[in-house]
Amino acid sequence: MRSKVLGLLASALFLPSLASAAPILAPVFTDHAVLQRGQPIRVWGGAMPGASVSVMLGEAETTATTDAEGRWSATFPARQPGAALSLTAKTVGDSQTISDLLVGDVWLCSGQSNMEYPLRRSLDSDTELSHATDPDIRLLQTGRTSLPAPTTTLPKEAVWRVASPEAAANFSAACFFMGRELRKTTHAPIGLIDASWGGSIIQDWISGEGLHALGNYDEGLAVLADYARSKEAGMARWGAKLDRWAAKVEPQAAGWASPNLDDSAWATMPAENFWEVNPGLETFDGTIWLRATLTLTAKQAAQAAKGGATLALGPVDDIDTTFINGRQIGSQEGWNTPREYHIAPGMLKAGANLIAVRAIDTSGGGGAWGPAAQKGLKFDDGSFAPLGGTWRYKISTSMAQSGPPPHAPWLGASGLSTLRNGMIAPLAPYGLKGFVWYQGEANVSEPAEYARTLPALIADWRRAFGGPDLPFLIVQLADFGPRYAQPRESGWAGVRDVQRRVAAADPQVGLASAVDIGDIHDIHPANKQEVGRRLALQARRLAYGDTSVVAAGPAPLSVLIQGGAVTVRLDQRAVVQAGAHPNGFELCDASACRFVDATLSGDQVSLPIPAGLAPVKVRYGWADSPIVNLYGLTGLPATPFELAIAAR
Repeated sequence: MRSKVLGLLASALFLPSLASAAPILAPVFTDHAVLQRGQPIRVWGGAMPGASVSVMLGEAETTATTDAEGRWSATFPARQPGAALSLTAKTVGDSQTISDLLVGDVWLCSGQSNMEYPLRRSLDSDTELSHATDPDIRLLQTGRTSLPAPTTTLPKEAVWRVASPEAAANFSAACFFMGRELRKTTHAPIGLIDASWGGSIIQDWISGEGLHALGNYDEGLAVLADYARSKEAGMARWGAKLDRWAAKVEPQAAGWASPNLDDSAWATMPAENFWEVNPGLETFDGTIWLRATLTLTAKQAAQAAKGGATLALGPVDDIDTTFINGRQIGSQEGWNTPREYHIAPGMLKAGANLIAVRAIDTSGGGGAWGPAAQKGLKFDDGSFAPLGGTWRYKISTSMAQSGPPPHAPWLGASGLSTLRNGMIAPLAPYGLKGFVWYQGEANVSEPAEYARTLPALIADWRRAFGGPDLPFLIVQLADFGPRYAQPRESGWAGVRDVQRRVAAADPQVGLASAVDIGDIHDIHPANKQEVGRRLALQARRLAYGDTSVVAAGPAPLSVLIQGGAVTVRLDQRAVVQAGAHPNGFELCDASACRFVDATLSGDQVSLPIPAGLAPVKVRYGWADSPIVNLYGLTGLPATPFELAIAAR
């Protein structure tokens, strides 16, 4: 049922445009596009249902007929690079032609902010931009689009552009630098597609069908389907889910929305700042309740009784559930989304009215911010009753105690499937050479789930683009965050290890590690040139069959106990930089991990077992910002890892 609803919605999104003389070709086909060489060339679009479509690519011609929903597709024989082509699609009384198309290799680059990071902010950006002109590199940016159901459209500004300083300035730096490197060795035209959104979680890039197959996203997907049909129905269903979560994690807050609660002992805070500016809340993430009293005149209450009032709270970081006189009026998510709730008749009265807000902050900032003067009741006659400049507040539950709340699944970057629907679906099944993925920072709190979702994403995208073995390149997360003198758990290390294991399990997945080229003070390191170079090495190995390329640093092959030492065998000879011995190795028993000495000999690392330790696993580079000095002979860093120890 859900897939049927999504299909109907997708068609509905496409068909209205047909009535207004929409282009016959799908929007991914524009002037200056690159078509994938060496494979059948798929072309598609839309026209009136039942229409005959004549399609010409250069001198080749074929025909297609639209289906009942107005969609058509055609396939041309594979081509190799050559002269620029034109592509024409004709129906009775209508025609569309695009020109200056090249045949070459097309890479889809996606992820969060480190993929989105533009060339104009990279190292030595002025010089890089001055050399960004290349008529054989073509760039397409999808822009940011989040939708509850798949679409076939792209924003009108999402068109293919010839590489130039202007076109490249805001394009993904990592993607561009990889493409530039590949031009040096392939000498073929390169098409690069940038579909990225900063801060996005991986779940938002996987289709609904892909998430459903994982087995624990069905409730969120059902809420999303409701939202696609009716925004109000979806919000109500999500609000009920949020209430169930809150009842479980903060039972002590039962009754905190009631006007009968005595909150005279609650602390106070200004009504227009993030709560982190208040003493004691500087680093607080979690749930805080806010209360304020709003006094209405008899005239104002009479207006409200007719349904003529709206409560304006300004933005609430990140999630609010708002009550008036103990009755819930709505919930929303979005740290900078202004909250405005229409008040149903009978909820307000003359005199004192209690406004209560359950505010949940998941990371940084927090609370109801924005100008206090804009918070209050807006009446239909233009009058306004201010809420006042102060909230009474009480801490309920920290995020560490409660765990993350259920997010609104329609919310771009933190939802389910919405970026897949809005930014990837319009591209499929465009011919590709492969994918490039730089993401994971937003999922460092859940490495175990990332181990399920990353393979699901890879399979989902390969399926959508018709290539079950299409190369998939992953950037292993860069170092970021404070360094510590003692071992500790690290979600960053956990995600890096997932990336390593996924690459090791699939011969068509390549890992380009950035663990040594980050910035411990900046989650967005500027050295995207080296990221692009390392990605190009993996592309040459996987996509172009260059067996002479060493595309990654050392990775573990086996770990076992030999006598009084643990021996780690690597997949290649290694060297130690800036020291005589490798650092960052840990041995762990059943209760704790400790740093240990290490000795390198060729492709083996020996770790003497300290007295009294019964090691069960070994770790390397297991930190948010590990200090690594173990490299391959070609200067690429060894991958961080965690492995169980096999006894001999």
